[in-house]
Amino acid sequence: MSWLQRDKKGLKTQPRLARKEIPDGLWMKCPSCGEILFRQELEKSSWVCSRCQNHFRVAADIYLGFMLDEGSFRETHMGLTSLDPLEFKVRDEAYVEKLKEAQAKSGLDDAVITGVGEVGGHAVTVAVMDFRFMGGSMGSVVGEKIARSIRDSIESGRPLIIVSQSGGARMQESILSLMQMAKTAALLGRLREKHIPYISILTHPTTGGVTASFAMLGDLILAEPKALIGFAGPRVIQQTINAELPEGFQTSEFLEEHGQVDRVVGRHELRRVLAQSLRFFSQERRVVARPETQPAQRQPHADEELPRLLKRASGYPFVAGDDSA
Repeated sequence: MSWLQRDKKGLKTQPRLARKEIPDGLWMKCPSCGEILFRQELEKSSWVCSRCQNHFRVAADIYLGFMLDEGSFRETHMGLTSLDPLEFKVRDEAYVEKLKEAQAKSGLDDAVITGVGEVGGHAVTVAVMDFRFMGGSMGSVVGEKIARSIRDSIESGRPLIIVSQSGGARMQESILSLMQMAKTAALLGRLREKHIPYISILTHPTTGGVTASFAMLGDLILAEPKALIGFAGPRVIQQTINAELPEGFQTSEFLEEHGQVDRVVGRHELRRVLAQSLRFFSQERRVVARPETQPAQRQPHADEELPRLLKRASGYPFVAGDDSA
């Protein structure tokens, strides 16, 4: 046997160890800065990039977890689905088939989840839009579920919170989707007549008919950092007016600077700011309910900016109601 011959057989034919497969979705790339992020750490940080603080777009049920006290949410107005009275088609693809596809992918009946819950112990009515369902577009069902949630607040006295995340009105429903703008705005007018607080939260993106209706009608308007907020897109506006737009145009920071948004609030502090705001509204209602008595001295708010955020509501004549609301 040659000294070059191997003493142990089978070394050449032994199969190579299979490469370990990395599960899909374990790592995610930030669309803003390109940082590669571990999914579990991203979930723990409320889906906020640790490098650039970009707020990832999330599903409605996840967003409810950011806002509400644990275990307090109860869904309402389930089972509503859109019809197709216009028999709308695009390239032989029927709207009804598009709806079924969106329902299968998202697990939702339509682009909004409504219900009741608590924030810092304060009972609230909530509606959270979901971009996964046809870009969060507002059709008849979205408008109807939000309208019913407004009625719930009117009947119960609970403050209303709506989280907007939408590309605008749903073109497949044409004028029927545009009618939802008037319906929701009219009901919010009734809510205001009852002096029940409405807090609007704008996330990325909030555009089109949603911006032109209930999204911008809040007594307090909060927005997530760097969210796109507007009616038409910046390119359409630039082509229409034939002029350069300011830097940061239609971002939440730009709107805050120009007085259209009360405050830009990150997810880490969202629940705290909501709880403080609801406590402020609750105190105002109790004081107005007993005008014949001397109002008790209030402790200063931990957040020094809160009076500024609520400056429009500081003289708002809230009426008596259930303190739990």
